Amino acid sequence: MAITTEGAAAVQESAPVRRRSLPPMTVKLAVGLGIAGLIILFGVLGPLLVGDPSTVRDVGLTGPGNGFLLGTTQSGQDVFAQLAYATRGSLIIGVVVGAITLLLSSFFGIVGAFVGGWTDEAFSLFTNIMLVIPGLPLVIVISSYVPNKSIWLVAAVLAITSWAGSARVLRGFTLSVRSRDYVLAARIGGEKRWRILLVEILPNLIPLLASQVVFAVIFAILGEAGLSFLGLGASGSFTWGTMLFYAQNGLALRLGAWWWFAPPGLAIALFGAALSLINFSIDEIINPKLRSQTRAERNKWSVKA
Repeated sequence: MAITTEGAAAVQESAPVRRRSLPPMTVKLAVGLGIAGLIILFGVLGPLLVGDPSTVRDVGLTGPGNGFLLGTTQSGQDVFAQLAYATRGSLIIGVVVGAITLLLSSFFGIVGAFVGGWTDEAFSLFTNIMLVIPGLPLVIVISSYVPNKSIWLVAAVLAITSWAGSARVLRGFTLSVRSRDYVLAARIGGEKRWRILLVEILPNLIPLLASQVVFAVIFAILGEAGLSFLGLGASGSFTWGTMLFYAQNGLALRLGAWWWFAPPGLAIALFGAALSLINFSIDEIINPKLRSQTRAERNKWSVKA
């Protein structure tokens, strides 16, 4: 009976610890997740509920209403249908770039720093070379030499130019974690190297990895929008950037057709702001001092009010 009582006490003591280890749900995180979730839901379900966004009609530049929720383009295409497909296309690019960036930065940053020696030196040299190559000019050059570009190609080009910075950050943090006492104790205890990496080191990097992925998604969506606005985006596909490109070519701003260019621009702004709020919340999880400073500033504003 004594053992059972002690075991129950241990469980009761450990439960609050597990609850405290979960990320705190702050206002910024809740707002960011809410906005991002609604946009993702629209991008997933929207194309299933609208018609063909390329259908041409004889109701060019019709404002919102008359059967068109967001009006029509110069050639009579439904702006709401285009926005639904464009949201899905931009999200695909963001997810692909985030996944590729996660894989490349983890391999060259975490694995290289953990292995050490000449492997780390070679990985670090390659990362530094990729880091000093100007990203936007390289993306423009690669995109201009490929006449027919798919969404996947644009995502691959953006990922190639965006992983090096994350790899440097992950390498520095891995070097710090690798020298901690519990990692050294695991090595002395004869633990396998892959287990030390996956069990002792990688869990400490999860918040940082999440932050880097969110930043990569933001970079991908904004980078694709910039490329498409210059006419170097995906061919035959709808994204937020291609919508802005077609609106610019159709003189939407000069003609006052705000319903053509405002929705994709607002979608980019809202999704970028949502991911930024999520990223700020992750930064507070990684750096407790930042969370304390934020709480102190909030208390100051409460006192002033």
